[in-house]
Parts: sequence; structure tokens; C-alpha cells
Amino acid sequence: MSSFNYEKDPQGIVTLTMDMAGPVNTINAEYQAAMQESIDRLEHEPALTGVILASAKKVFVAGADLNALVCATAEQSTEIYQNIVALKRDLRRLEKLPVPVVAAINGAALGGGYELCLACNYRIALNEPEVRIGFPEVALGLFPASGGVVRLTHLLGVEKALEIILGSQQMGPSNALARGLVDHLVASKATLIASAKEWIFTHQSDADAAVQPWDRKGRRIPGGSIHAPRNAQYAAVAPAMLHKKTRGLMPNAVAAMDIAFQASILDVDTALRIESRAAVKIVTSAVAKNMITAFFFQLNMIKSGASRPAQVKQTSVRKLGVIGAGMMGQGIAYVAAAAGVDVVLKDKTQDAADAGKAHAEKLVAKQLAKGKLDTADADAILASIVATTEDEHLVGCDLIIEAVFENIALKNSLVATTEHCLAADGFWSSNTSTLPITQLAEASVNPERFIGIHFFSPVDKMPLVEIIAGEKTSDEALSKAFDFARQIGKIPIVVNDSLGFFTSRTFSSYLDEGAQLLVEGEHPIRIENLGKATGMPLGPLQVQDETSLELSRKISETWAAMGVADQWGSGETQRRVVKDMITDNGRGGRHHGGGFYEYFEDGTKTIWSGLYDLYFDPKVVLPDKDISDRLMFRQVIETLKCYQSGVVRSVADANIGSIMGIGAPAHTGGFIQFVNTYGFEAFIMRCDELMHLYGDRFSCPDIVRQRAASGELFT
Repeated sequence: MSSFNYEKDPQGIVTLTMDMAGPVNTINAEYQAAMQESIDRLEHEPALTGVILASAKKVFVAGADLNALVCATAEQSTEIYQNIVALKRDLRRLEKLPVPVVAAINGAALGGGYELCLACNYRIALNEPEVRIGFPEVALGLFPASGGVVRLTHLLGVEKALEIILGSQQMGPSNALARGLVDHLVASKATLIASAKEWIFTHQSDADAAVQPWDRKGRRIPGGSIHAPRNAQYAAVAPAMLHKKTRGLMPNAVAAMDIAFQASILDVDTALRIESRAAVKIVTSAVAKNMITAFFFQLNMIKSGASRPAQVKQTSVRKLGVIGAGMMGQGIAYVAAAAGVDVVLKDKTQDAADAGKAHAEKLVAKQLAKGKLDTADADAILASIVATTEDEHLVGCDLIIEAVFENIALKNSLVATTEHCLAADGFWSSNTSTLPITQLAEASVNPERFIGIHFFSPVDKMPLVEIIAGEKTSDEALSKAFDFARQIGKIPIVVNDSLGFFTSRTFSSYLDEGAQLLVEGEHPIRIENLGKATGMPLGPLQVQDETSLELSRKISETWAAMGVADQWGSGETQRRVVKDMITDNGRGGRHHGGGFYEYFEDGTKTIWSGLYDLYFDPKVVLPDKDISDRLMFRQVIETLKCYQSGVVRSVADANIGSIMGIGAPAHTGGFIQFVNTYGFEAFIMRCDELMHLYGDRFSCPDIVRQRAASGELFT
């Protein structure tokens, strides 16, 4: 039994130390065989007084083998069900042992790893940052299917359990203790096993110590069943709230809620069977495959540096210059300072620079109020930001990022006047979201050290950074930009230079198709609702209001001045609508008094009535499917064009970039994964239909036809 080390001490306590082949303990066939063998032995162990589950790895248990899950098919349903039942049977046998069982949690116990902990009578965790506890499954298109939903519901109650499960929450030891996920913390690894043995020893005479709460006669679930008054109120609104959040596109979340409700009124064994049956359908679903592919495999590829030049040594930024203390600049300054970087925040006036630093002060105050920062750390963050108007403070910067508005003359002048301030091996970056980096780099004396680093707003919340390599950008500059993004906790995708790059270009296609539907006479509320029904966070009209119609106008003017306005795509409809809204009606967007929507002091909004007079034609009623497909397919087609032409370098970057930067529905796994799931032939056929009905912008990219012929998926 090489996978688990079985050791019994003179007091009759068996320590079962999991030590599987490979770097982590994973729940797979090897694990199941070792666990079954261990429990067989424990059930027949003479003079047994207690059991401790421990790990020889840095991670307690990493959870299920996602390589196997992502390949699961409906044809394997019987086998999958039998495997789930067998795994749960062993966990049930473990918690039915006549002696106390303690989980000694030395590292991350997530997903299936924490489900194992729940099958123990007592949970002790090491109080260190690397210890993470919780259930990330819903964010991967799954739910905790090895008893996690049932046991956590019985342990914490319906509402508290679902808050953790549906939120895919992972937490540190202190939070886990406060919320009841663990029972005790220890300060060092050296005392972990000793503390577990002490608890077993001191509870030898406590008959309940070896009985799980849900197996005790007469025991009531915290908060009661789903029929209890408070829970009944929760059950009346929770499904609708979940549907609003997921748009009905996440069946795994619905299943988890349903199981929790049923678990509150059923005995554990019956609830576990219901959980197992539901798990088979979810594990074999397209949603699970899409989300596991994107949020586990492809996201980890990006984090591990798949798009980073491997031959360049890793670097870090010690001193950062940010020019422009507006919304983007102040956000960049804050996240860098929070990561321990010294920041110079420069603007034209001291008042503007100070206002930028004041943004950091507000964010730090919020973190203090939530207990996420202590005073010393808060003071250190603010002390590391120097607000100034003077170029001399930029001297010695490892990186300077300009974050001024999209005016190429202004950007060029900043390069010319401040590039000399960089450290000898420093590099320059533009935070532009639309202007070609190669063209901007012409103002630099060192274009090989010029790169685009496109942040998303709000910078402190949006995880993505789009790194844009110009024609002359060196591998060294690209690597440094990638390393900086990881240093400040961002997810970097790497793209090649193009007007609008990848994210802005694809995002613009969504806005343009919304505008096209509007000018065709479609009802604006239908456009908005069907955009959101696809899973997009906002409808195309609202998102234009939020990002500013005025900004769209300025970008269009800049593109025209650069002679690149028609370099790609079909955006003339959006430009026409922007002109109609601003020039003719003074509607510049939410922050300019209103745009497609009217905004009221109480926080509500409604479609601007003038929009109906401008565009609405009651005789135009397109099929719902055509509207939703037009809004989705425009973005997917633009993404495919970016991949086909080499603008976006990898499928992983395209999928993660589309989700985190554009708002692609998470259940699709990203805009390229959408094609894999839709099916190549079906996708080609639908593109042809849309092209025949609505125009050449729906022409299917050649790369899809090539993949259809070869049978090779996008990976």
C-alpha cells in the first residue's frame, strides 16, 4: 500500500498519511484503491482508538482528477455513477468507524479534498497562508459531488452552505474557523499531528466524538429544514436570484441548490444518492467541459507562462512610473503599490496627481474596514505612491506606463520627454486600448523596449491584462511586461499588434451589432434583454453608455486622423449611431448626463424615450434566436479572425481574454471554445444562414472550415 502510509502508535491511534505518486494527492483510481484498502484494514484493526488523516505533500488533497472529468461522456454515465457511489461509500465507511477520525490539514483542502475532511469528526488546520479550504467546483461547471453539498448543508445549514458552494468560495484558515469549516488551528506543522492525537485522547469517553452530527438521533440542522420560516423565505427568492445571476446557463449551480434543499429534509444516505445521480448529468455536460478547460487548464497554462519567451530570465519591477492620474492611471498605481512596488504617479497638475493618490486612499480605507489590511500594510501602500508633476521623480523607473486619453500626439510627446528617465534596462509601455503599438513606438528611441500593457477598468477588480507586442518589441520587453503583470497579481494574455488588438476589437463587434439591430428598427429593450440572455454581463446599448459614447467618438476621430479607421471589421453602424446620439442629441453616455438610457437619482434607469423616435420600427420583429445569435456570433467570428491572422497567439489567450476582458459567458469557456461545443459543421451552417440574411460580416472564417475538414478541435 505505497500510496498511503499506515502507522499505529502504542495508544491505538492510526495515522494514515497520504503520499501518492506525483507532486500532489489527487482523487483518482490510485487514491480510491488506497482508501478502500485502508478502510478495510481500519475496520478490522484491533484496539483502535482513533484515526488521523494526514498528507505527506504540501497540499492536503488536491481534489478530483480534472483530466479524467473533462473527458467524461454521456456514454460513460453508468461507470461514472458507479465510481461516485464507490467513493462516497468509502467516505461513509470512514465516518462510521467506531472511533474519532481527525483531518490534519497541512495544506490546501479544496473540492474533493475538503469533502474528505467533512467525512472526519474533527478538522484541525495549519494556520498558514498556503492552507486554503473550500469548494471551487461551481466556478468549474461542477458542484461538490462526493457528499460536499449534503454534508456542508447538514453542518452549517442551507443558506450558509449555499453561500460557500454557489460562491465557489476558498478561504484561509482563520476565516474557515470563524465560519465553521474547521474546528481548530495550530501554529506549526510540528504540532499538527500532536494536536490531533491530543483531541482524540481527551475525547475517549465522549461517545458523540465518533458520531457525525448528521448521524445523531434527533439532531436538527442549523437553521432547520427548508420548511423552517426563514429558510422558506430564502427558498422563495433564492432560485430567482440565482437565475438572475447565471441567466439560467449554469445547470450545476441549480443542481447544487436543489440538492441542498432536499438534503435539509432527507436522511443523509438518501440525500447522497440524489447528489450522485445529479452529478452524472453535470459531469458529462458541455458546461463542465467548457469551464474546466478554460478556468483550470487554459488559465493555468497562462499563469505558468506558456505565452512568455522561455529563454529570458524572470524579472521584477521595483520602481514604476505612471503618467496620467485619471481613472486608469490611479488604478494602476494602486494595484502596483499594493503589490509592494514603489510608484511615481505623475499628472499635469498637483491637484490631479493628488486626486489620483486619493483613490488609493479610498481603496485602502475599504480594505482596512473589511479587516483585509492592517494599519502597517495600509500605511506602507500609501507611502509607496508619490504624487507629482515633476519628471525628475521618474528617474530610475524600471517601467513607465502612460495612461492618458487616446490622443496619439499627446502620447508621442510623453515618450519624447520622459523616456530618458528609465533605468538602463527599463522599458516603456502604453495603456492604450485601441491605438497600434508599432505606430506609437515610432516616437521612441528604443522601439524594441516599447510595449502595450492594456489594463481593464476598474483596475483593482478586473484580473486581465492584455500585453501587446509591436513589430519591434523584443522578447526581453515582452517577458518583463509578463512578469510585471504576474507580480501585481494579474492574468496576462499576449497578443500581436493590431488596431484594437484583440479585446477592444472583439468587444467593438458586440457594440456594432447592437447598433445595427437598433438602426434596423428592433426594439431596444429586446436588444438588451437578448444580449444578456446569451450570458453577456450587459446589453450592447448599456455597455456603450457605461464605457462612454463620447469616448467612442474620440477614438473614431483618432483612428480617422491616423488613417486606420477602416483597417478591420465593420464599425460604420456604431459610428453612425454615436454621431446621432452625440452630435444631434447631446447624449454622450452615463457620465455625460445620459446616453441610450436615462439615469435617475435613486439609481434606476430606463431607455431614453428619444431612442424610439430615432430608430424603433414596430413592423420589425426579428426572431429571438437571430438577435441573440447575431450578438454572439459577431464576437466569435471576430475572435476567430484574430486567431487566424495571428493577432491573438493562442486558443488559451483567446478564451481567457474573451471571458475576463470582454465578458464572454463563462459557461461557453470562451469564444473559441464556443465553436468546439457548437460543432464545426453546425457553426458553419449557422454562419452561412446569418450571412445570407444579414450580411457578409457573418462570413465564417476559413480556419473553421479547415478544422471541420481535419476534425481537429481548437486547443
